[in-house]
Amino acid sequence: MLTFFIGLALLVGGGALYGKVCEKVFGPNDSETPAIRMNDGMDYVPMNKWKNALIQLLNIAGTGPILGPIQGILFGPIAFLTIPVGCVLGGALHDYMCGMISERNDGSQMPSLIRKFLGKYTYPIYNVFVCLTMLLVGTVFIYTPGDLFVTQILRTSSAAGNPLVWIVYGAIFVYYVIATLFPIDKIIGKVYPFFGALLVLSAIGVFIGFLVKGYPLDNVWTTGVVGIHPEGLHFMPVFFVTVACGIVSGFHSTQSTLVSRTISSEKEGRAVFYNMMIAEGVIAMIWAAAAMGVMKLGLADASTSPTDVVGIVAKNLLGSVGGIIAVIGIIVLPITSGDTALRSLRLIISEALNIDQSKKLKRLAVSIVIFLVVAVILVFAKLNAGGFNVLWRYFAWANQTLAVFAFAMITVYMIRNKMPFIMSLVPGMFYMFVISSFILNAAIGFNLPWPISYAAAAVLTALYAFAVIRCGESGKKKL
Repeated sequence: MLTFFIGLALLVGGGALYGKVCEKVFGPNDSETPAIRMNDGMDYVPMNKWKNALIQLLNIAGTGPILGPIQGILFGPIAFLTIPVGCVLGGALHDYMCGMISERNDGSQMPSLIRKFLGKYTYPIYNVFVCLTMLLVGTVFIYTPGDLFVTQILRTSSAAGNPLVWIVYGAIFVYYVIATLFPIDKIIGKVYPFFGALLVLSAIGVFIGFLVKGYPLDNVWTTGVVGIHPEGLHFMPVFFVTVACGIVSGFHSTQSTLVSRTISSEKEGRAVFYNMMIAEGVIAMIWAAAAMGVMKLGLADASTSPTDVVGIVAKNLLGSVGGIIAVIGIIVLPITSGDTALRSLRLIISEALNIDQSKKLKRLAVSIVIFLVVAVILVFAKLNAGGFNVLWRYFAWANQTLAVFAFAMITVYMIRNKMPFIMSLVPGMFYMFVISSFILNAAIGFNLPWPISYAAAAVLTALYAFAVIRCGESGKKKL
């Protein structure tokens, strides 16, 4: 268990120190934020710091920091160290810089920032890519919380033939429509504090539970630095794709830019953007430890589905009533990411096509198209054997690919503003290697042998670094 506590100390202590470094480097000031300067009563709405912080946490904490670590811990206790280090140096930096750069650019969403800092040729590629990813996020975050609710709360089958499944999906779908169309402070701002309380209580309950029950947790010095995965999967890059949201997630960049439109002061940025990613890292650590504990006790194994592990952990640690509360807290996570994912998609599409979102009919028109596509993908995933697994694999890889774009944008911004750009270039290079080697080897990609995949990924990573630095240097004189 000592490795777990070392990792937790690295996460909390390192986050406190490096968060201050990031804040000092960026230099928040007292200028009017877009929320105040451009208040439109719809998307640009000033809200207080703690409400924004809760919204940001719930936006970014989908099923990733729960289901990802449950699968990632199969690589061994190395997860207790890689999660905190990656979260502090990569994920939290990524979320903070995206949110603050958006602040300085009138609350622009990620596609507009990509166009401004990476150029007009990168922009259309990213725009199509991020729209497809958002559609997948919205679909996945109807599917997974719906199935969790049906199996863990209603205690019935999640098979497509069960009408309850479609009723639950429909209820989540209706909530998404409302959250996408109505002003951010009227729906999201009202219900998120309640959802946030459930999330925090469930995480605290699981943490106290496995400490009290003395769950056995391995240490890296007893198992080896990287354990042998039951399915023989390679730690690099599979671990970092699997545990996406607990370490680095490109999806988070779209949520930071969304919340940048409701921040009342730039000086609230560290609490809202950086610290909430650290909080997500803590959630990931807790669930990684709980999963290892139930597996060591023989209550679950590598073949147990992650959603079933959630139910086993909740019931074993918290009993029937406490377990239900914990599961509800987990169900809340993807729902509160899916709604803002589709809201972000509405803003991205309208920004790209210059559609005025202050008009109700125009908001409705864009939203109808989005939800029709989501409905089609959802039905396909549920009715086709293996359909969801294919979608999830592409979603996980696409999510990390978005992060590579975001790190590139951050690096160019930092170069042009004479900041220490190595802070974002290194994690960007790392994830360029991760996504390249993964897709080159994966069966859903090019299916190449590992040695070739690693070599090609190294070349692509070097080209990425060269291109990003050159892009940053070429634009210095224009600012």
